[in-house]
Amino acid sequence: MARAMFDYTKTVLKKVSFNSDLFYKELEKALNILLPHEINELTIWLKKFTHNRPELYLSLALIKK
Repeated sequence: MARAMFDYTKTVLKKVSFNSDLFYKELEKALNILLPHEINELTIWLKKFTHNRPELYLSLALIKK
């Protein structure tokens, strides 16, 4: 089930990436739900996903907290 949450999180983040505020809020929720190793995977995915989306770079600061 945990893997399902990780995949669901990525799906939601992709869908709300048009709005940086929504993206930030959904990422914040995900960080409260996911397991530590999933957060590590999400960090890697986020770096790739936001590479061409400078408006979402600020969301990476959430992970560094």
